[in-house]
Order: sequence, then structure tokens, then C-alpha cells
Amino acid sequence: MNTNTYKFTKESELKDFSTKEVVDNAKKKLKKTRKRISDLQDTMYAEGKYSVLLCLQGMDTAGKDSLIREVFKDVNARGVVVHSFKVPTDLELKHDFLWRHYIALPAKGKIGVFNRTHYENVLVTRVHPEYVFAENIPTIHTLNDLNNDFYHSRMERINQFEKHISENGTIILKFFLNVSKEEQKSRLLRRLNIPEKNWKFSAGDLEERKLWDKYQACYKDILQRTSTDYAPWYVIPADDKPTARYIVGKTLEEELERYNFKEPTLPQKVLDQIDEFKKELNKE
Repeated sequence: MNTNTYKFTKESELKDFSTKEVVDNAKKKLKKTRKRISDLQDTMYAEGKYSVLLCLQGMDTAGKDSLIREVFKDVNARGVVVHSFKVPTDLELKHDFLWRHYIALPAKGKIGVFNRTHYENVLVTRVHPEYVFAENIPTIHTLNDLNNDFYHSRMERINQFEKHISENGTIILKFFLNVSKEEQKSRLLRRLNIPEKNWKFSAGDLEERKLWDKYQACYKDILQRTSTDYAPWYVIPADDKPTARYIVGKTLEEELERYNFKEPTLPQKVLDQIDEFKKELNKE
């Protein structure tokens, strides 16, 4: 599989990416991939130079939660930290829009997963610009102030944020789970038809669905302005969940392989004494 075919570049158009691709034996292939991810994370932790930030965005029902569960099932639980960003708290609103994301970044050696991300600040707030008023920004007085220049400036701040953390050892991979409107309808109906799934449904899901075209236009702009060499976006076909999980897992595996992580070696003084340490333990 050439995972680069899913990478969004300056020449890309969102409409050119399929939602319906199916990978044969995706579940079986993922088992092998996630075991390799686990091994790579172990070595990355031992080396202590890099961390990973994996960002997931997608429309409601795109499958973000189940993807996290399946891709990282075999990884050391202490090696993966997941943050699901909701409506900002009062404390978070007293800081700039990136603050809560900065303090959630993974430590060296760990994989951090942002389930919904800092891009909500140029996505949901662009579809619902009135939300920005809660940030109490001195220069924002009316909805007219929340124009394209405002959101494009925020995207540039995001690019700078990602460049800064990448230069400090954070490997950034961003995935847009590209689900079709027809598949979203099917998944919403499933939540309504299966009693055990009812809890996942919110009436607000239907209101947001009515804004589908606005969200797609925002995603198109985000992808074009913020997919960079140091923090690329991948557009993942998400109508088939096993396929989406495998492609994300495989992309992560291939990216980690590139860094050729090395376990640290013991100081020569300690190496010279290994036989003595063994004898001491065996005498017990």
C-alpha cells in the first residue's frame, strides 16, 4: 500500500478523495500493523528523543473513537494518551485558543492522540462564529470581525505552533476521516434503531448535518492551508471502518519506521561489569 496517495498536497482537491475504498482483509492486516506500532513505541520511549501527535478530524459518526480503540489496542497503555476536546471550559477561555492543546501535548516517548483537535478553532467556530465571542478577544466586537482574514490568521498561528513542536521532536500526523453524507445517514439511523446505541445519538447531530456543505467547505480550506511537510494531512476513506483503521495504522507505522529509533546502550563501565552483576544475583 502506498499511503502517500492519501496525503493532501498543495495540488490536491478534497473532492478527488474517495470515501468508499475497501482494503481486503483490513482487520487481519491491522493486527500485524498495530503490533509493529507497539514495538516502535517501546523503542521510541527508550530513546527518549521523539513523541508523536496524531490528530483526528471528521464529521459526526466518522469513526474516530473506534479507530483509536482498534489501532492502539496492542500499545502499552502508558504509551498512548488520548485527549477528546469538548467545549472550552471557563479556565481555557481565559487563555489563547491554542493553550489547552499545548498543555496536552505528549511527552517524549509517547503517542498523543487528539480526538478532535486545535482545528475545531477554525472549523466549528467558522460554521458558528458566535462561539468566538466567549473568548472575549479585545479586537472582536461583531460578527463582521470574524471574516476570512481572522480564520486564515488563526490557521497561520496553527502552522507556526506545529512547526515549533515538530522542531522539538514531535512527529505530527493529521487524519481527516472522509465519510460520505449517505454513510453518515446510515450510521445515525443505526444509533436510533439499535437500543444499545441510542445513547450515542443527539438531536444536535441532525442540526449539524444540515450544515454539511459549510463544514465541507471549511475542511477544504483547512486542508489546503495547513497541510505541510512537517505536519501533513491525510484524507482517509472512512465509509468502511476497518479500511480507515488499517490505513491510519499503516501510515503511522511507516512514519515511525523512517526515524530508525535506537534503544540506548549502557555506559561501558556498566557493560564491563555485567558478568559480575549476574554472579551476584545468582548467589542469592
